[in-house]
Amino acid sequence: MLSLDNKIALITGSGRGIGKEIALTFAKAGALPVLCDVREELLQEARTEILQKTGKDSLAFVCDVANANQVEETVKKTLDTKGRIDILVNNAGVTRDQLLVMMSESDWDLVLSINLKSVFLFTKVVAKAMMKQRSGRIVNIASIIGIMGNAGQANYAASKGGVIALTKTTARELGKRGITANAIAPGFIQTAMTDKLKDEIKQELQSQIPLGRLGTPQDVANAALFLASDEAGYISGQVIQVCGGMLT
Repeated sequence: MLSLDNKIALITGSGRGIGKEIALTFAKAGALPVLCDVREELLQEARTEILQKTGKDSLAFVCDVANANQVEETVKKTLDTKGRIDILVNNAGVTRDQLLVMMSESDWDLVLSINLKSVFLFTKVVAKAMMKQRSGRIVNIASIIGIMGNAGQANYAASKGGVIALTKTTARELGKRGITANAIAPGFIQTAMTDKLKDEIKQELQSQIPLGRLGTPQDVANAALFLASDEAGYISGQVIQVCGGMLT
């Protein structure tokens, strides 16, 4: 198994779903997770699960990822406690789906703020620490929707397309300091959101996927583990599609 022994990994949106699976996978590989989510109860549940399954006691911070002051405070507390941040995973995200002509400005602003602005805020602050270390791994969770677009998701597609563009720019700016930046673009992943879909809708989604199934949070976590590892040290500015061949 790939090793992240004693690496400090800050993961946003890690109270549940893909973010929690990434934190758990990293902990199993030896990392010390720093959990960040807006909901205290989810954070504590994730922290307890990680401790029970791996023996790793995570740091956990309640944080509005679109609030610059809270982001700075979360990073400061992490550095004060652990001394460094080796890995940053920008995973926090939301959807507010609606056809473009009916989409409210508030839903546009919310999705762009949480999905894209948060990546800018965390990357900006964490990069300063990584530049001093002259090392670091940044993994941003985008989406295939940010590449292909999708009806009813103009705000989500724009935010995830922005994440991809920001990732590539980050890779160019920080590469000389030994920092890599890559994005993962998941396809349809089995989460609490997809669990609510009717069976016929799930079957329709699966029919579009050559591998014939929805992805799992573990599928995404495995890609994140590789990109965060030493073995991916010469990979930067890339977008890894985890979509079962749906988008080629």
